Amino acid sequence: MDFDGIYRAEYGRCVATLTRLLGDISLAEEAVQDAFATAVEKWAEPPPNPGGWIVTTARNRAIDRLRRESTRESRHAQALLLHQPEEPAEAGPVRDDQLRMIFTCCHPALSPLARTALTLRLLGGLEVGEIARAYLVPEATVSQRIVRAKKKIRDAGIPYRVPRDDELADRLGSVLTVLYLVFNEGYTSTSGDLLRTDLCLEAIRLTRALIELMPDEPEVLGLLALLLLTEARRPARVGPSGELVVLADQDRSLWNRELIAEGHELVRRCLRVDRPGPYQVQAAINAVHTDGSSTDWTQVLALYDRLWRLTPTPIVALNRAVAVAEVHGPAAALDGIAELDLPGYHHLPATRANLLARLGRASEAIAAYDEAIALATNDTERAFLEDRRARLVSP
Repeated sequence: MDFDGIYRAEYGRCVATLTRLLGDISLAEEAVQDAFATAVEKWAEPPPNPGGWIVTTARNRAIDRLRRESTRESRHAQALLLHQPEEPAEAGPVRDDQLRMIFTCCHPALSPLARTALTLRLLGGLEVGEIARAYLVPEATVSQRIVRAKKKIRDAGIPYRVPRDDELADRLGSVLTVLYLVFNEGYTSTSGDLLRTDLCLEAIRLTRALIELMPDEPEVLGLLALLLLTEARRPARVGPSGELVVLADQDRSLWNRELIAEGHELVRRCLRVDRPGPYQVQAAINAVHTDGSSTDWTQVLALYDRLWRLTPTPIVALNRAVAVAEVHGPAAALDGIAELDLPGYHHLPATRANLLARLGRASEAIAAYDEAIALATNDTERAFLEDRRARLVSP
């Protein structure tokens, strides 16, 4: 039984549903965790509807806990649970527990890190350490922000709903960031297997739901295009033995042409609106990668230059260096990342190692690979880096 797979697939849905039923994120999370602990003890095989079993068990556990407490709030919550209708009145424009959860977690009263960390924890089921590595910050910082965010949502009475139309714009940036990070965690997991397909597909589904709310918002269209064009390449990203296959070596015949066609059409829709934003530019970069039998690196570099003007971050600079290496050579790319500071981010020394190897500076490349291998937390990526290092030691 793939219990871990069920946990990853169902945890976020169950927490979101229990939060709707309970009106309390912390209580919902604790009840779901208790239900999964019970499942470990009782399941010989998973039931036909694992998520439904977890929600029912969690709801019952929550009722039992509330009965043991004597506060007015606990009695009120117990009454809500016992008399909860099958389909509660909708407080926002769509019916989706997880989308409601994202908007609740992305309330402007919370700090940017707290918004995304809380959502990744509750919806993606990511551990604190995984979130910390995604943000390149200490685990203690993430843990503190999550605890404070849940307390603030409770104490401030932040409603669990999709906001009104006039409130959507204030939370859109945070929501897009969360969906992007959920997808990225699925496409390159911070630990264990390289891919978590459930997270990729859930991020795409929720982005489609967001488009129902904001059909003319170009950055939402751009994010969906970016996710689809990236997801289209997933079948070619892992080789027959489970090894990582980089873009240049992928078998393009394995790419999902239907997703590529949809992604390209979304990019064209964004171009017609002509209000460029970071997700639209990233989608355009991926459209170039998936257009034809090879990549036009000059066009990719021009788009990265545009992205840099919009979001001049070290990550953008590092990704831009890959295009610089293809257009102007590895030496120019190496110069461009010489001053970058990304503590704990293994892609920086890995990129440096690749550029040094291409310049014939093997000993320096080996040292950079050693640094990248020490920082890599995903088994498949670490194996890929070890293989590249071994080729330099024994060409």
